[in-house]
Amino acid sequence: MQAEIITIGDEILIGQTIDSNSAWIAGELNKAGIRVSRINSIADEASAINAGLDESLGRVDLVLMTGGLGPTADDITKKTLADYFGMPLVMNEEVLADIRGFFDRIGKPMLEMNEQQAMLPAGAHIVRNRKGTASGMWFEKEGKVLISMPGVPYEMVHLMESGFMDMIESRFRRGHVFHRTVMTFGQGESFIADTVKDWEAGLASTGVKLAYLPSPGIVKMRLSAFGDDSEELERKVMDQAIALERLIPDIVYGYDDETLEAVVAGLLKEKGKTISAAESCTGGYISHLLTSIPGSSDYLEGGLCTYSYASKTELLGVDSEIIKEKGAVSEEVVIAMAEGCRKLYQTDIAIAVSGIAGPSGGTPDKPVGTVWMAVAHEDGMFTHCFHFGRDRMRNIRMTALHALNEVRRILLARG
Repeated sequence: MQAEIITIGDEILIGQTIDSNSAWIAGELNKAGIRVSRINSIADEASAINAGLDESLGRVDLVLMTGGLGPTADDITKKTLADYFGMPLVMNEEVLADIRGFFDRIGKPMLEMNEQQAMLPAGAHIVRNRKGTASGMWFEKEGKVLISMPGVPYEMVHLMESGFMDMIESRFRRGHVFHRTVMTFGQGESFIADTVKDWEAGLASTGVKLAYLPSPGIVKMRLSAFGDDSEELERKVMDQAIALERLIPDIVYGYDDETLEAVVAGLLKEKGKTISAAESCTGGYISHLLTSIPGSSDYLEGGLCTYSYASKTELLGVDSEIIKEKGAVSEEVVIAMAEGCRKLYQTDIAIAVSGIAGPSGGTPDKPVGTVWMAVAHEDGMFTHCFHFGRDRMRNIRMTALHALNEVRRILLARG
């Protein structure tokens, strides 16, 4: 079973609004065993809506549409859909009462344009909106179904959860889907693909599909199978996930959208270890990631944002002569920062980073994107110099992820 999603709104097409609705809808349909084959964003124009409907309903039996159902003149979706399906607009007294009640609850007067939102296509199945004033509409034509919902995300979610998902599952025969995402860090998509190419070539015969989903530093490898037997799908996907991990064990850190910070937090708790951080170029971002996990007080003792030379010297005890001789972005300085941080907080592990985040500030021998990292721990000191790029936020993110990944490796090595 396949479906398509149409989002209506010039605000999406000009980049003013991010289309989060489609991502949420696709995720819910996926859970129900319905595959979204296409997502289409179109303008607030009758001709664009009609063309989009013709194309989507010509390909699939289920189309979900969001947007264009507001009370203002630019919201033309309802009238366009009524004309498309040959249904006159009539006053729905139950919906009108809902709208009046909505304005009573918020203590504001109801305008005539709000009353017009109760004019709905005769023949459409209406799902009443308890979170707003624009109703959801279910249209059927020649065995095809179109669902129209407002573009306000929380209203769309309410309509899906309170009515449309049950209707979809009752109306359409659905199969099953099983996904397993293998999370990797530290190698690029092409390197991984080359490493696993023989295994990947044999996937077709198993009925399991592989998708590479790269982002800075992280490549998600999603394994998927579709069919009627849910237990068989899970077995096939899990077998291939195990086979994949055996090929790239050093870079697999977790599964199914686990974050590095969550994995590191789990290991710190499991092993009863504590951590601290001394950050220069990341400005506290490493500590932020660590504290984003509930229960972080169990393992994080503290952190310092030692951005200036003086703060490195006064708070961490870094010798000012080393900074003058080697520069703040150097192996010697991050070693001293890590040692000082570990001593200050009395932690098992201490992270220290110093770099040139950019886009300015680089030199010929230390260009923008140069970052030194040190991780002090009970068994020694790890250091590494990275050369990222000129994007400041990407450099900060990559520095933090590399630091967390090294902590993960250290914790795993200790058994």
